[in-house]
Amino acid sequence: MSKVVIIDYGAGNVQSVKFALERLGIAPVLSKDHEVIASADKIIFPGVGEARSAMKAINSNGLQDLIPTLKQPVLGVCLGMQLLCAHSVERNTDGIGIFPLTVEKMTGDIKVPHMGWNQITNLKSPLFDGLKEGEYMYFVHGYFVPESTYSIATTDYGIPYASAIQKDNFFGCQFHPEKSSDAGQRILKNFLEL
Repeated sequence: MSKVVIIDYGAGNVQSVKFALERLGIAPVLSKDHEVIASADKIIFPGVGEARSAMKAINSNGLQDLIPTLKQPVLGVCLGMQLLCAHSVERNTDGIGIFPLTVEKMTGDIKVPHMGWNQITNLKSPLFDGLKEGEYMYFVHGYFVPESTYSIATTDYGIPYASAIQKDNFFGCQFHPEKSSDAGQRILKNFLEL
């Protein structure tokens, strides 16, 4: 049985991620302890809320130095994905810097935050094994990661943007797989089997 750790730095959606993993028969460990995180087989880095206060919590636990050294699969979810990037325009916040990308603010003739079900397309990762193009996922966000060479899924909301990214062992989902019904459960299962 693989050891799955959810990084617990005070981010809001930890419990829903924990319940989703329990539905898959996994008993995840919630921890901000560096040794516990480093010894995990798989790591989930959740996040909801505002970038600067989240980074403050991460920095206060020294996690900004630990996370880039991790060699096992790491999945950033929602704000967790955005914090893996170099910078966010949200309160001019420096992120952890795994992805050399800047998180932008959603603007224009769209309702912000982007909240509800939307499709993911251009699926390019084992993370999406068994899913079809145009699968619906659940989103809640007002900032986005632009498309780049790191994009492994795209969503269109006024403009196309990266709804999932990957670099080496680091993965990010802008949507909430833990709230995205059977398709989201499949993504979590695929992540656990990487």
